[in-house]
Amino acid sequence: MRLLSCLISILSLGLPAALAAQPLADQVTLTRMADGLKEPWAVDVLPDGGFLVTEREGAMWHFTNNGRHRLSGVPEVRARGQGGLLDVTVARDFDRTRALFLTYVLPQETGGSTALAVARLSEDGTALEDVKRIFAARPAGSSGHHFGSRVVEAADGTLYVTLGERGHGPSAQDLASHNGSTVRINRDGTVPKDNPFVGRAGALPEIWSYGHRNVQGAALDLDGRLITSEHGAKGGDEINRSIRGANFGWPVISYGVHYTGAKIGEGTRKEGMEQPAFYWDPSIAPSGLMVYSGRLWPEWKGDVFVGSLKFDYIARLNGEPMQEAEQLKGPETQRVRDVIEAPDGSIWFLSVGQGAVYRMTPR
Repeated sequence: MRLLSCLISILSLGLPAALAAQPLADQVTLTRMADGLKEPWAVDVLPDGGFLVTEREGAMWHFTNNGRHRLSGVPEVRARGQGGLLDVTVARDFDRTRALFLTYVLPQETGGSTALAVARLSEDGTALEDVKRIFAARPAGSSGHHFGSRVVEAADGTLYVTLGERGHGPSAQDLASHNGSTVRINRDGTVPKDNPFVGRAGALPEIWSYGHRNVQGAALDLDGRLITSEHGAKGGDEINRSIRGANFGWPVISYGVHYTGAKIGEGTRKEGMEQPAFYWDPSIAPSGLMVYSGRLWPEWKGDVFVGSLKFDYIARLNGEPMQEAEQLKGPETQRVRDVIEAPDGSIWFLSVGQGAVYRMTPR
């Protein structure tokens, strides 16, 4: 590991000029924790300070003080289009169980679908053991678009998995399809009894919310509620506060337009459909999302951090109504795929363009 000169600058939206010009190098240190990665998709930090990284084509790496190890036992994935090996999340009880949660595209006869597995990191840190698939989205399909996906463990132990609508907008309004929804399941794959559509005819009981296009960022806020980032079309990328049983509108309402310039659906509002907490126009292609605890930067407590794949920066959002307070941008932030907070309060992010993992701490 070596310290980088932090070349990130702050690009402000509506902030005073003096603040907009202040370089982030005066506030933080960047450490490059890993490099040489090919299409990295997710990162999470282990209690001992090691960390895990997934690559979309199917490799999972374990980084320790003794170097990097490519883990054996990773499930087979369908790495086509936007699909492949996606998220990894370290379980809250890892110290006792060594459990991990991972999402990936499961190969199927008709193509593939987003799946969730629970696995155990071997004692020597070289393999996944006892891998058990506990969910696969239905129906599968041949499209290579819009798989989501993040997995978030709630305080009660249930798991949220965010999904895309596979490029077929109407699926997001169909409760008989998982596509275009966020699902909530127990750790053993069963359905929580308090899910909103349990017992409803024609609805899949795993669904927590629906009307989503492609949710690639998700985290819990400081009150334990799920918050997500979602790709729009041409404009209309969104931050959403997840609500039990809610319809978030895609493709009936949107703040964007089709890539052809044509209007989407019925406009921006419709009764019975939720409004985003924030939206971008033009689109930034938002991916990983994190809500910061304030541990090392108290002034950022509760702020939302989102990586931009399109414009190569990390957005910091706050306030009510939510606003984009600043943009953290520099050579290191090329196509930011994931942003997380480590147990020590440092902020980590994945740069696809750099093929690297960075750690951010106060100077």
